[in-house]
Amino acid sequence: MAEGLPVLAREAIADLRAHLTYLDERITRYERQLVSLARQREAAVRIQRLPGVGPLTASAITASISDGHEFANGRQFAAWLGLVPRQYSTGGKARLGRITKRGDPYLRTLLMLGARAVLQNAAPKTDRLSRWAMALRARRGYHRAIIAVAAKNARIIWALLAKNREFVLPA
Repeated sequence: MAEGLPVLAREAIADLRAHLTYLDERITRYERQLVSLARQREAAVRIQRLPGVGPLTASAITASISDGHEFANGRQFAAWLGLVPRQYSTGGKARLGRITKRGDPYLRTLLMLGARAVLQNAAPKTDRLSRWAMALRARRGYHRAIIAVAAKNARIIWALLAKNREFVLPA
């Protein structure tokens, strides 16, 4: 197919492919460095034990919030990420709106991708978190379940960082 192209076009495509290969190699090298850094940092190692949190997510979160003391509780952290419903309150009655999507889009995306992986692998598992995720998916739908799992993971991550605890998967 490329033989039908002019020589100049083939050279340009070959140069672009070589550049793409170079960029892929650099990305791989950066990913290895991030994984190495995530293994060295104790807080990142702790939150990687949570299902749906890998080295990239752990290093990004620990770089952004360090030990989590910037937030009073896990809901504030989840709200900072844009994973909780907007609240409208008047006359002492609180009403919940839609998920705001305000906050850090990169961290929210990482947590949602992790939540997607948790949901995809939850069916054969019998632990409490997986059963909750599957029941939520059946009750509310796939996309809402992803957001709920991501918000739950954000709250758990805050608790692990702020209270300096280890994650133990509930039976």
